[in-house]
Amino acid sequence: MPTTTVTRVTHSCALLNFDGRYVLTDPWFSEKPGYLRGEPLAHTPATLPPLAAVVASHDHYDHYDIDAFAAYPDKNVPFLVKRGMAGKARRAGFTAVTEIEPWEQISVRDLTITAAPAEHGVPEITFVLQGAGRTVFFGADTLRIPGLDEISERFPAIDLALLPINGLRIRPAFDRQVVMNAEEAGEFCAVLRPALAVPIHYAFTAGPLRDRFFLKYDGTPERFRQAVAKHAPGTRVHVLAPGEPLTVG
Repeated sequence: MPTTTVTRVTHSCALLNFDGRYVLTDPWFSEKPGYLRGEPLAHTPATLPPLAAVVASHDHYDHYDIDAFAAYPDKNVPFLVKRGMAGKARRAGFTAVTEIEPWEQISVRDLTITAAPAEHGVPEITFVLQGAGRTVFFGADTLRIPGLDEISERFPAIDLALLPINGLRIRPAFDRQVVMNAEEAGEFCAVLRPALAVPIHYAFTAGPLRDRFFLKYDGTPERFRQAVAKHAPGTRVHVLAPGEPLTVG
């Protein structure tokens, strides 16, 4: 029987294994001031298995750490990114880079990868990945926007949803929310109807000073679990530690 597993690397970086075909999401492998993982790192570029594809949702350092990911040895790996991001990957040596927009679809090594809508304050996409008889939605760090509802119409059987939950807000001048929070992610599960949901994007910290004066985020896995139980009781929630593999389905 074909098997699909997911392993969180850190933050929104996850390793999906569709029966031996690995896909890496939103690579982030290094840290710098203002960008701290707040949790372990399960892989480095050198310890990753051979990848069938890489997907990157948007050009923020903690989702598109291209300088660190340049250490990954296979520069011919198919690399799918939002329009406007290909130049950085190519300058890092990657040769098979494709820019993709919502509802465009690419077939890669027996996998089907579809871009979906997102909103984050910079151009962003999310992804639906299909392989080995399973369908996975990767939510990157999007806001909860109405455009996401079309995913359930196009893909009515989602086996796994990787959903951001920290509700990041930028303040003090704007106090602008840029990531869905735990309750919004739980409500979204009622629309998406995934069999399994794994929260992502919740351990990040900008450091004590930046957290105190410039950013706010309070989403937790437990709040997400409670929101899913309230709004989408048919969805199973699994809080996944970095490095812990989970079989889908």
